[in-house]
Amino acid sequence: MVSTFDIKKIFELRSERVKSIDLHPTAPWVLLGLHSGNVCIWNHQSQVTEKMFEIANSRVRSARFVARKEWIVIGADDGFIRVYNYNTMENIIEFKAHSDFIRSLIVHPSQSYLLSASDDKHIKLWDWEKGWECTKTFEGHEHYVMQLAFNPRDANVFASASLDCMIKFWDLGSLDLRSSINGHTEGLNSVEFFEDDGKLYINRIR
Repeated sequence: MVSTFDIKKIFELRSERVKSIDLHPTAPWVLLGLHSGNVCIWNHQSQVTEKMFEIANSRVRSARFVARKEWIVIGADDGFIRVYNYNTMENIIEFKAHSDFIRSLIVHPSQSYLLSASDDKHIKLWDWEKGWECTKTFEGHEHYVMQLAFNPRDANVFASASLDCMIKFWDLGSLDLRSSINGHTEGLNSVEFFEDDGKLYINRIR
């Protein structure tokens, strides 16, 4: 049985084209990555922009909160990952992470890990406790890697969706591919896990 959800409230913010959205786990904040290269933190209770970060001349396709560090991490079309303190707006670090557009960033729920996916077909694992060292590179997709998602039941496992029409499942403890889902006739732009009635499902968007 498919679950249905009621819309409790509609929020409206006039801005440049929005490429990425993330929610802060405790504060009433929405993090928006914009087509202009800017990133803003918007308060969905007061309906005002709290902070605006002018990041780059490149589109920001992924921006995520790292609440336990009071950071935002940002991936842009110039292949750079940038890290800011969202309270002080200090630029913590920025570095060249990929040779092409960065499409997706996800933050591990408990470890000091950030995963990034790119049009260069690579997925990279970064460890901020090791000075943002790239500790692993996952290879196997034959087209742009569009989105990543951690398994909510086992955060050592993540999924990737690609324009090669494949969903792949990986283990952080190994570079080996765990499994794949094929049979799609069009490229995949999104992948997410969700639970319903005690069962774990995966959703994809073409």
